Amino acid sequence: MSASSRIIGCTCVHPCSMLGPPLLRRRPVRTPTVVDKSGVVAGSALPAMAAELDRKSEHRGSRLHFLEERDEETLSIRLIKLSQSNKVRSATELFDSMRASGLQPSAHACNSLLSCYVRKSSLADAMRMFEFMKEKRMATGHTYTLILKAVASNEGYASALKMFNEIEEQEDSEKIVDVIVYNTMISVCGRAKDWMLVEKLWRKLKESSLNGTLLTYDLLVSIFVQCGQSELAIASYQEMLQNGLDPSEDIMKAIIASCTKEGKWEFALATFSRMLSAGVEPNIILFNSMINALGKACQDELAFRMYHLLTSSGLKPDQYTWSALLSALYKSGRCWDVLELFQGIKANHPTLLNDHLYNIALMSCERLGQWEHGLQLLWMMEKDELKISAVSYNHVICACEVASKPRVALKVYQRMINQRCSPDTFTHLSVIRACIWGSLWNEVEDILEEVAPDSSIYNAVIHGLCLRGKIGLANKVYTKMRSMGLIPDGKTRAFMLQHITTE
Repeated sequence: MSASSRIIGCTCVHPCSMLGPPLLRRRPVRTPTVVDKSGVVAGSALPAMAAELDRKSEHRGSRLHFLEERDEETLSIRLIKLSQSNKVRSATELFDSMRASGLQPSAHACNSLLSCYVRKSSLADAMRMFEFMKEKRMATGHTYTLILKAVASNEGYASALKMFNEIEEQEDSEKIVDVIVYNTMISVCGRAKDWMLVEKLWRKLKESSLNGTLLTYDLLVSIFVQCGQSELAIASYQEMLQNGLDPSEDIMKAIIASCTKEGKWEFALATFSRMLSAGVEPNIILFNSMINALGKACQDELAFRMYHLLTSSGLKPDQYTWSALLSALYKSGRCWDVLELFQGIKANHPTLLNDHLYNIALMSCERLGQWEHGLQLLWMMEKDELKISAVSYNHVICACEVASKPRVALKVYQRMINQRCSPDTFTHLSVIRACIWGSLWNEVEDILEEVAPDSSIYNAVIHGLCLRGKIGLANKVYTKMRSMGLIPDGKTRAFMLQHITTE
């Protein structure tokens, strides 16, 4: 028979038959059920106290037992073992029996039982234990950590925060609220994605002259990154380094991602170097983040050094690697190099090409006015059965505009419509500007008939017509614009006012 079953059992077994050595004397009034030294002896005792103990308990019917063992330390060890084995009813009965017998469990034993209640989601019993420990001044930082977790799990982080604030107002809070309790609250608020409360707790931690642990900064960096607060993530990481703590691999990866977002490539590079010094082997995601960060900062040479380090590490570049490298070249104004690298990718890694890589090449064609190359890329996209978006068409139309090829721009525009790709405002602005500077006035009017009323398009048409000296046509478009209820911008009004003054 196990210890837990003997505690619960209520059979009338004579104590001598269970314990071996005879007792000194029998009790004439009651005949309790006695358990050997691994348990307790069942019997009736203090019904009023039992009722009070059971009032808040979720384990109704918990009975008190006569305890043959009177040593508090021995009984506390038994309570710890029962709690660790999740034998919650047996542990509860042993705890209540010790109290009824005037015996006090150790703080460790009480924390073990409290932890058992928390694991079993028994909040009422957990609060009962918590109040007992507070009353006996046995509550430790671990006690508060456990009860805050239980409250947060059952009633939400707001209730846990309210309890935490009440704990802080206690006179002896400085002795009780340690960094572990703060870590618990930071974790609770972090799970709720309330980064403002997390930041407040971080400030309070420092104001209390407590030093954060590695777990503290793990939580801070992780929460701030997840909530998109890159600056706070970097600040907490810097404080961690100042406190002489070595960041984990996950923290450094998160910081590099944050630095990429904030454009702090030098800090990202320093963090990357720290990782290498710590013997961490970066994965492809980390390399791509570094190349992306360097590319955004127009540090194209460093980006390609990172690429060579990637390949020398035995890793193979993927789509994100090539995208970051092409973007790095484009950001640095090396558009011809973008087209050359793109051709290299197509020749050696054709399966990695996607619409995003094509668009970077098309952006370079637009900047260079390479409309023919742009048309070729569009044809290649169709051949590879890639989805061609309005953005892709817009880059080619803009390339035609830069190269003063209005009729080609119109053909691309018509192709776009035939492919059932809806033109956007940028499409119409580009093709209209190309037609105006190509003196294709009828085409301009035809496009205006097709597009939905848009102030930005009409303003652009009037600006172009006035600059080309087509005042009559500009006035006609202006009249139509006002009749449609569209609002002219300041430049349009100035052109029209100048026209009236001149006449």
